[in-house]
Amino acid sequence: MSSITSTSSPTQPTAVARPSPLVAGYEVVIGFETHAQLSTRSKIFSRASTAFGAEPNTQACAVDLGLPGTLPVMNKGAVERAIRFGLAIGAHIAPRSIFARKNYFYPDLPKGYQISQFEIPVVQGGDVAFFLGEEKRSVRLVRAHLEEDAGKSLHEDFIGQTGIDLNRAGTPLLEIVTEPDMRSSAEAVAYAKELHKIVTWIGICDGNMQEGSFRCDANVSVRRPGAPLGTRREIKNLNSFKFMQQAIDYEVRWQIEQIEDGHAIQQATVLFNPDTGETRAMRTKEDAADYRYFPDPDLPPLVIDPEWVKRIRAEMPELPRVMAQRFMDSYGLSEYDATALTQSTALASYFEAASGACQQPKLAGNWITGELARRLNAGELGIEQAPVQATQLGQLILRIHDGTISNNAARQVFDVLWGTCGSDVDAIIEAKGLKQMNDSGALEQIVDTVLAANPKNIEEYKAGNSKALNALVGQIMKGSKGTANPQQVNELLRGKLG
Repeated sequence: MSSITSTSSPTQPTAVARPSPLVAGYEVVIGFETHAQLSTRSKIFSRASTAFGAEPNTQACAVDLGLPGTLPVMNKGAVERAIRFGLAIGAHIAPRSIFARKNYFYPDLPKGYQISQFEIPVVQGGDVAFFLGEEKRSVRLVRAHLEEDAGKSLHEDFIGQTGIDLNRAGTPLLEIVTEPDMRSSAEAVAYAKELHKIVTWIGICDGNMQEGSFRCDANVSVRRPGAPLGTRREIKNLNSFKFMQQAIDYEVRWQIEQIEDGHAIQQATVLFNPDTGETRAMRTKEDAADYRYFPDPDLPPLVIDPEWVKRIRAEMPELPRVMAQRFMDSYGLSEYDATALTQSTALASYFEAASGACQQPKLAGNWITGELARRLNAGELGIEQAPVQATQLGQLILRIHDGTISNNAARQVFDVLWGTCGSDVDAIIEAKGLKQMNDSGALEQIVDTVLAANPKNIEEYKAGNSKALNALVGQIMKGSKGTANPQQVNELLRGKLG
């Protein structure tokens, strides 16, 4: 096999030695195999369409079915997308790779074998970096190889029978395989979300998990700390991040209970039932030897010209980690905030537009990852569906920064913006009377009135009760109908009380 090299960038988290969290005295070990459906219009070895939602068995041609006399022809677009992924994760792009036949029998595999890559994959090594909370993590990749998808078995619509839809047969996949580097379901989900971000960011996969475009298999095992790796069970076809965490957590508990009861774990492929929250064994797990791999006689080696890789590299978009570094350098953001604001190209564009409108990038970032994110999550909306435009948010932040309104008033303005598309920030401030009182003479008059009416609070404050000052501030804010500048209020009070 060709040598494997890996590169890193200044913002890319590096793996560090850390104690593994234990579950009932056991260490959890997780590796992932992810099938990303490549965004080509035709299949990997034929010209049949990959469009989703067609009537069953209307998009499977003779090549996909392996009928006698047919020959597969490599889809150049699929190879290009594999190269893009390899460049994005700092992997080695093999100048020469080989396709093999993976032999097994299953009703939705009409040829009796799957064309895949085994000994020499097109993408070798690399890593995926991400944050788990505010802690930097990195997962190493073993490989990413090209292969064709199988068909789909349909169980729900047939009583006592199974239907077979071969539309997916031959759809191009990039199977992305990790080392067993993850130690918790939360870390596994964080990795999967980062991988999802990468493949959608660079445009090689639409990432639609409901349609099966991004499917994850989790290899889960447990062991006592310091012991050899345990026997793994593979949870197949996890197509939501929520179910992914539930499935891994259940599987971990199940394996520990089995071991504690004196049973040995058998290597197996399991499915997760979201209705019951449980995993169940589907079949014993095959090893590589069981598939009897051999080079596909109908496909020559895949040879990739270094000049082609160079051209693809030049056409690559600004990668998330590179953009995050730019946000840190240009806007003074922390690494954590810069990473949070580069979760998608749409979110990054929104931030840059809002920041450009107010010239306050840190404040813009706080509002986007705070109040805006909270509203979007509550409404199950994407950033593209945000009722508040980036320029509107920028205008609102500008009014906070120049002292026109307080933070509390800004939230009231935000409420109006959220509910009335296209509203003007200044018009809302004027209509609702939210402009902050910055007239020091008028404010001082209110302060004097409050002090005269609350001698007890003054005595308590001077006696060392700091809460008494808060009570006076509250009275002043009430007297100004909430328009007083809190900072000015505190300064005036402290000046008068000594």
